[in-house]
Amino acid sequence: MSHPHPELSSPPPLPAGGVRIVALGGLGEVGRNMTVIEHEDRLLVVDCGVLFPDDHQPGVDLILPDFEYIEDRLGDIEAIVLTHGHEDHIGALPYLLRLRDDVPLLGSRLTLALVEAKLKEHKITPVTMEVREGDRHQLPHFDLEFLAVNHSIPDALAVAIRTGGGLLLHTGDFKMDQLPLDRRITDLRGFARLGEEGVDLFLTDSTNADVPGFTMHESDIYPALERVFEKAERRIVVACFSSHVHRVQQVFDAAEEFGRKVALVGRSMVRNMTIAEELGYLRVPQRTLVDFKKLGDYPEDEQVLVCTGSQGEPMAALSRMANRDHQIEVGVGDTVVLASSLIPGNENAVYRVINGLMRLGAHVVHRGNAKVHVSGHASAGELLYCYNIVRPTNVMPVHGEWRHLVANAALAEATGVPKRRVVLAENGVVVDLIDGIAQISGAVDCGYVYVDGSSVGSTDEALLKDRRILRDEGFVTVIVAVDASRGKVAQDPEILSRGVAEGDETFRRVGPVLVKAVEEAIGKGVVDPYQLQQIVRRTVGSYVGGRLRRRPMIIPVVIEV
Repeated sequence: MSHPHPELSSPPPLPAGGVRIVALGGLGEVGRNMTVIEHEDRLLVVDCGVLFPDDHQPGVDLILPDFEYIEDRLGDIEAIVLTHGHEDHIGALPYLLRLRDDVPLLGSRLTLALVEAKLKEHKITPVTMEVREGDRHQLPHFDLEFLAVNHSIPDALAVAIRTGGGLLLHTGDFKMDQLPLDRRITDLRGFARLGEEGVDLFLTDSTNADVPGFTMHESDIYPALERVFEKAERRIVVACFSSHVHRVQQVFDAAEEFGRKVALVGRSMVRNMTIAEELGYLRVPQRTLVDFKKLGDYPEDEQVLVCTGSQGEPMAALSRMANRDHQIEVGVGDTVVLASSLIPGNENAVYRVINGLMRLGAHVVHRGNAKVHVSGHASAGELLYCYNIVRPTNVMPVHGEWRHLVANAALAEATGVPKRRVVLAENGVVVDLIDGIAQISGAVDCGYVYVDGSSVGSTDEALLKDRRILRDEGFVTVIVAVDASRGKVAQDPEILSRGVAEGDETFRRVGPVLVKAVEEAIGKGVVDPYQLQQIVRRTVGSYVGGRLRRRPMIIPVVIEV
């Protein structure tokens, strides 16, 4: 656990009629979105997502929001509102529902279908309430209104939250695509109507706040896909997020146009697209979709594979193809399309996959050399429109790294929101809306919770530091046999190294220095094995650091003989 701001104390009790907002994830990062809203001692949760680990968190599978703030108040939660079905907004639900599985989940049809499929794998049967744009849902202390927003997954929603302490508008992830494939545009009329009513706190998506202008239309990428299909000599492999229904739809459309067959690869891709087709969000052209196992029945110049791995995930299909560890052998004449953006932190992994595919002779098409991706988030021009339409009293940028939050705050100020009414907060910082004024009132413990295999919450920064050292520097094991009664080291220390370029012979040179240090310590009355281990660690560490300029993990073993 960690406290986000040591200078901030725990918040005081929330005054009667006030509204408290605490983000447990999603601020200062792209992922792990979860916001807790409190009014009259009752709680409403908006989203509950995961963050995917980067290179600094070796061995970690997922990173969860920190539930400690609400663990002893689970009975106060009236509902969890889900804005859309991306993993960074729904992925942590199984871990929260383990603590209380009857919390009502409110979301759109597709969102709930994806959630239910995920929870089924965890053997959890949720309590769900399907909502759609235009619906009003009255909870005991929160009056919810849902509005359509356009995003990179169908059925995304913004939510207006009316309380006795003010009106909050949370956009979720959104953009203002005026030509979406499903003809479902962001409800700017609804935003304007709420603005006329008076939005006391506007919580806005910040992911593209530092990008000038307007986000491209999803349909703008189809010409680039057409060119890919027209020029491809052999097989086409398209990698994208397993929830990007609109992107997969365009691949199906192009395949139909050019007479190719499509196979879906990867469990999550097959599951999500099956759900989307069954619910009518994905139109699969007749006789275009084939089972992956039967794709080989068709000529290679008629094959299209849609798979995961656009972020360089090591176990995903695309990475395995690049490493020649997949039954699809990519080679000369094949075309690979990475139809997604680069999530910050994944750049090296993605370029490693691109290089591996090109080394095998494939032609790789990506955002850097073709218009094969458009963002699902509003750029600066769209956010300015929203601020001018909503005219909020207070603004709290959400969903983004610090640079995104700051850029979003600057946009709000540019449209006339006073600087003192723009709240820049981090995870765990408590924001209170009292008498129409939003301001920081304190902070609560809020750290990363790591999912590490079957362990949840047991992995900490100390363990990750050890893993990083083992990964980057290797380790040295030092075995010293001590005869305390004689005050001597019984035999020459045994030193073994792994993951270190220098051989064991190099480390044997430290033997005499180590023997001298241990015997001097014993001569001074130090006989406790733990204390002797620390002397061994310091001595070998000092030698290795000074002579080899390395800092491997040193594992001392002291044996009494």
